Amino acid sequence: MQGLVEELSGLLRERSKMLVTAESCTGGLVAAAITELAGSSTVFERGYVTYSNEAKRESLGVTAETLDQFGAVSNETAKEMAQGALKNSHADIALSITGIAGPGGGSLEKPVGTVSFGWCLKGQEPASETQLFKGSRAEIRDAAVKHALTLAIEALKDHS
Repeated sequence: MQGLVEELSGLLRERSKMLVTAESCTGGLVAAAITELAGSSTVFERGYVTYSNEAKRESLGVTAETLDQFGAVSNETAKEMAQGALKNSHADIALSITGIAGPGGGSLEKPVGTVSFGWCLKGQEPASETQLFKGSRAEIRDAAVKHALTLAIEALKDHS
C-alpha cells in the first residue's frame, strides 16, 4: 500500500493537484493511508467519512432519490459522493468509496464485499465502478483502499 500512496502523492505533487476523499465503508482508511506519508498536506485537502445515508446527503449532497432508487452502495451514489466532495472542498480530484464490508449487511443483489468507487476531476464528468472483494471485513476494506488508490493514480495518468 505504501508504494501506491507514494505514487499517488508523487503524481499529485507533480501536477500541483489536491485530493479530497469521501469514504463510507473504509471509514477514513484512504485518508489515513495518504496522511501517513510526511508532506501529505501538499497533496491532501480533506476527507469526509459519511457512513450514514444522512451524512451522505448532508455533507456531500447525495440526493434522497439516488439513495432510494439505487441504494447507498451503487455507482450512482459513488458518483454523487465524489461530486459533492469536490464541490465542498478546494481539491482538484475526488475519490469516493461506499460498500458492504461485512460480515453482515449483504444481499443476493449486493453481497458482502460489494464496493462502489467514484472519482471526479475538477471540470470533468464523474466516473464510477463497482467491484466485489472476498475475505474478512478487514481484508475487504484493505482491498477497497488499494483499489481506490489505484483508480486515483489511473485517473491522474489519463488526465495528463
